[in-house]
Amino acid sequence: MLSILQFIVDTAAGLLGALLLLRFWMQATRVRPPQQIGQFTFTLTDWMVLPLRRLVPGMGGYDWASLIGAFLVVLLASSLLLVAGAPGEMVLLHALHRFLTWILYGFMALLIIDAIFSWVNPHAPLAPFVHALNTPILRPIRRVVPPIGGIDLSVLVAVMLIQILLFVLRQVFYG
Repeated sequence: MLSILQFIVDTAAGLLGALLLLRFWMQATRVRPPQQIGQFTFTLTDWMVLPLRRLVPGMGGYDWASLIGAFLVVLLASSLLLVAGAPGEMVLLHALHRFLTWILYGFMALLIIDAIFSWVNPHAPLAPFVHALNTPILRPIRRVVPPIGGIDLSVLVAVMLIQILLFVLRQVFYG
């Protein structure tokens, strides 16, 4: 029964956490979302972000309340480990690992979506939005890895680097 509850909590937390991280990244990169995406994201996250913003105001142009909200969501979802008898320190470390993993998988998803748009329909309505979200990630890679024969390999390199970071993260947290 605990595994079913864990599945439900993880799914809900993953969706809410993804929206909070997307909200943070949209504001950090100053990318204006399409109306439907923006309205959906802000409507589903305002209940958490607005009260947090009173405690943690945005500084340096970053919406820290969204990022802290995402961490609180993963911490709450990980707290089910306490019910299973795990020590509090383990729950906190597990939550930190999951939070960093969510961020990396979120970037990977954006990169893959951007690659699919470029192959299938580069003029899709969401393509410029996703491309703009990926630009800060890909710009430094494009300086080092120029297009080869007109083919931009920066997305492939970025996904490989994220995979390496995920591997290192697993090694650091779980040996």
